[in-house]
Amino acid sequence: MKVRCPWPGDDPDYIAYHDLEWGLPCHDDRRLFEFLILEGAQAGLAWITILRKRANYNKAFDAFDPEKIARYDERKMEALAQDAGIIRNRLKIKSAVQNARAFLKVQEEFGSFDSYIWNFVDGRPIKNAWKTMDEVPAQTPLAQTLSKDLKKRGFNFVGPTICYAYMQSMGMVNDHLVDCFRYSEV
Repeated sequence: MKVRCPWPGDDPDYIAYHDLEWGLPCHDDRRLFEFLILEGAQAGLAWITILRKRANYNKAFDAFDPEKIARYDERKMEALAQDAGIIRNRLKIKSAVQNARAFLKVQEEFGSFDSYIWNFVDGRPIKNAWKTMDEVPAQTPLAQTLSKDLKKRGFNFVGPTICYAYMQSMGMVNDHLVDCFRYSEV
């Protein structure tokens, strides 16, 4: 039997996310954008809520195409606010549009969002060695630095806790517990 981090419990959606995605270094701009939007949508909610709505988000937000989302107008945002398949928080919806615009500016400045974001960890994942979930922080000084820089560039819903969750999910930091089978794989 595989030993994994305890947070997925026995939920099949959580287990699949943990086993196949979480913590795997990502260098694909579209996916980096997707998770920036999803992590922001998750603020104040359980991640499983967002994970279960991920397909709906993909459909509602044009497959997370930042160029399309950056052009959303008030009418489109109001339609999204009526979509029961996503989190209908108007601030989070407006934030997704604002973040798409900021994302495109970062791509223009750095050539890709990947180049920008991975620079915060010198291009390599930080490999922690946590033995228990109690040791895993909710945020770090690096996440605070990232949060400040993103906000300076016009991003929203990117506080230090969201940034650290983002860093974990995109594999910028390996926070699998040392006895988890994914720890050495990622």
